[in-house]
Amino acid sequence: MGDPFIRHIALLGFEKRYAPSQHYVYMFLVKWQDLSEKVVYRRFTEIYEFHKILKEMFPIEAGDINPENRIIPHLPAPRWFDGQRVAESRQGTLTEYCNSLMNLPGKISRCPHLLNFFKVRPDDLKLPTDSHGPHFPRSFWELSWVKKPETYLMPRDGKSNAADITGPIILQTYRAIADYEKSSGSEMALATGDVVDVVEKSQSGWWFCQMKTKRGWVPASYLEPLDSPDEAEDPEPNYAGEPYITIKAYTALLEDEISLEQGETIEVIHKLLDGWWVIRKEDVTGYFPSMYLQQAGQDTDQAQSRIKRGAPPRRSSIRNAHSIHQRSRKRLSQDTYRRNSVRFLQQRPRGARPGPRSPGSALRFAGPRLSCSEPTCARVQQKLAPPDFRCEPVHPSFTSQEVSL
Repeated sequence: MGDPFIRHIALLGFEKRYAPSQHYVYMFLVKWQDLSEKVVYRRFTEIYEFHKILKEMFPIEAGDINPENRIIPHLPAPRWFDGQRVAESRQGTLTEYCNSLMNLPGKISRCPHLLNFFKVRPDDLKLPTDSHGPHFPRSFWELSWVKKPETYLMPRDGKSNAADITGPIILQTYRAIADYEKSSGSEMALATGDVVDVVEKSQSGWWFCQMKTKRGWVPASYLEPLDSPDEAEDPEPNYAGEPYITIKAYTALLEDEISLEQGETIEVIHKLLDGWWVIRKEDVTGYFPSMYLQQAGQDTDQAQSRIKRGAPPRRSSIRNAHSIHQRSRKRLSQDTYRRNSVRFLQQRPRGARPGPRSPGSALRFAGPRLSCSEPTCARVQQKLAPPDFRCEPVHPSFTSQEVSL
């Protein structure tokens, strides 16, 4: 299988912790050669000590003999007092530092010193309030005043400055509606009723969560908010559609899903948080795994390399689900999506693109097929006219040229 090595190190942000005293730790997502991802926490003083030893191990590459030969990146020394502003300002430096480490020759980027530093430690698997040890027992009253760590996440574009971070990220709390058995080491098992904090909501439908001493990826379909039904968090449909390309083939398992081959062009009309998006292919709509989609015009090869696991299970496939909410907003049916799409396409100006088509591509839809040819559009509109269409008003994405004039 070969020696282990690190493919990529990404800085997620930092935490402000209060136990045993106030301090800051940086969160790194480490991707290993087997595509597993681990989250590790390191203080800046630890990172700087690692940096000093690395320079001693490779004096030529550190520029100690000839400064012109230096390839090991620079890292500023810690300050006497590290406050929150300093912790924020270091994020850009640490991001560039980690990227430079991964671009160094293999004898440095794959040396035991670097690999051991970024391996998961026992403390990485414990929450701060659980790491007091056997010699420091905590009573209920002692634990009641320990503040919960404040998490500050990096902006999506990777750039960080004081204006980007307005305050601590209050992690959202969710409840498991059913038992979930993990299928890989990077996932986290759940039991019905477990309460977790969501660290990251990925569009793939896999969410990174933490619970007591455990952390890992969990299907969003197994979680529900404590204060409101989860459907209330989903955005509204966008019948104008966004062009995407399938980067992996998928065969429909349920009648409201769509089977597509790799490389087909479609339109996304509803991005749902569980990772199953509603897409439109010509005159057909259906559910499709978002992790098998890539925005048109972007590098599909790089997107394919990021597929680390299968599509998450859908909510409708979960047995013995128990929700604490009496009422929830009913999701739209595929008939409603198709009706609204037909109406929207009719309202588009004639010069507008009716939707992406892949010449010669085969489309297989497990449910009933709806034809929208020009002679039958009027009859389809009359036959499938609302009442329920009124709950989803559709507006053209832009005004026609005649109206503008």
